[in-house]
Amino acid sequence: MSRSIPKPFLIAKDDAGAFRLTLRQVRYNSQHYPIVTSALQPESFESAHAARAFAKQHHGAVPGDFAAK
Repeated sequence: MSRSIPKPFLIAKDDAGAFRLTLRQVRYNSQHYPIVTSALQPESFESAHAARAFAKQHHGAVPGDFAAK
């Protein structure tokens, strides 16, 4: 497992062609190893731009906080 820190927001396209937003939180164990918790949001979006706008409005995301898959 890598020690690199993932971006807090992941935008991925699902099998149906809709875009989904995943929120990721990082915490560290006693050896300072990052542990990532992911939560797929129930909303689906027509475009990656719509998913970014939702994250900015509801979760306070800023440019540079996004990863795409």
